[in-house]
Amino acid sequence: MTQSVSKLAILGSTGSIGRQCLSVVEAMPGRFSVLALAAGANVDELVGQIERHRPEVVSVGDAAKADELAARLRDKGLSPMPAIHHGREGMLAVGTHSQAEMVVSAAVGVVGLEATYEAVKLGKSVALSNKEVLVAAGELVMAAAQKSGRELLPVDSEHNAVHQCLRGGERGEVRRLVLTASGGPFRKTPLAALDNVTPEQALAHPNWRMGNRITIDSATMMNKGFEVIEARWLFGVRPDQIDVVIHPQSTIHSMVEFVDGSVLAQLGPTDMRMPIQYALTYPERAASNQVALDWSKLRRLDFAKASTRRFPCLRLAREAMKKGGALPCALNAADEIAVAAFLERRLPFLGIPKVIERVLEHTPRQKFESMRDVLAADQEARRMAKEEVERHRVAAAAAS
Repeated sequence: MTQSVSKLAILGSTGSIGRQCLSVVEAMPGRFSVLALAAGANVDELVGQIERHRPEVVSVGDAAKADELAARLRDKGLSPMPAIHHGREGMLAVGTHSQAEMVVSAAVGVVGLEATYEAVKLGKSVALSNKEVLVAAGELVMAAAQKSGRELLPVDSEHNAVHQCLRGGERGEVRRLVLTASGGPFRKTPLAALDNVTPEQALAHPNWRMGNRITIDSATMMNKGFEVIEARWLFGVRPDQIDVVIHPQSTIHSMVEFVDGSVLAQLGPTDMRMPIQYALTYPERAASNQVALDWSKLRRLDFAKASTRRFPCLRLAREAMKKGGALPCALNAADEIAVAAFLERRLPFLGIPKVIERVLEHTPRQKFESMRDVLAADQEARRMAKEEVERHRVAAAAAS
């Protein structure tokens, strides 16, 4: 039987997930065709991707980068040249490419939100890695997915694991979902020492190699809070049916407990190519020689309770999910601003949850009617977060 070629558009092609997605594509020749790529500012990486995959449409962050890209491709004598777009319109052009059957949503931040939403509305399959899509606009996006009759396929290792485990039973048979968390680099750090940790220490994740923001979110466990919100929308379960446990080895990516007491767990190496391939080839399980679990190194599996005293961001995420409306969107926006300030050494590590909590306190509980409402709430939360970061900086300077 001849295998049909799956036509892809990738939002965030030069980021960590985007690059690994293309690695999966290259390891399965003849299986995929890359029609469109959206990147930010990394023109060097994008030029190489265009040379290898010859997409019809590409997008970069702004007009200057678009001009630079066009000049680089002309210098290389590339023919035919792809259509080059930039900014919001460029993301939309990639996400809504008429021939693309699947859109990989891997852009970091809200920049990929609108394009992903439009792809869902058009009935395209979406392999979802961008957390902001469901954290900021879960109700809107899932309503669009239900209307189009398409399932969102999770790329995040935890949700991908849940998706795989749920194939072992009916949704009505699920008692709870258990998301595992490594605990990050500060799992055992004395609480009194946390305020003095550096960005370098926070970026030294013990198991995974990821982008800067998600690595810091892992250190605060905000990423797990986001994943709880995502799981609520992806799998249609109640908030009280989602638990988080610390699992330092990151070998079990998540578990599903059924009403009869059976627990299914998905195990795998800490390599994102496995969940990416699963999402790209679903419902088939395609053979892979890229990644495999090394059983000889699997000595033990430890579990512990996730402390909200150590990880207050996990508590804030659950509170935002419970209140709903604009609060999860504000949670994400405030976190992005606070994490950036920490990485720039303008905010201490423990200032991250403080900034987020202040923003949530001042966010109204409005219901979103459109993507415009989501983007407006996102901007307002960012404005408040920047004010809080500055207030924190001024207070710290006065105290020193």
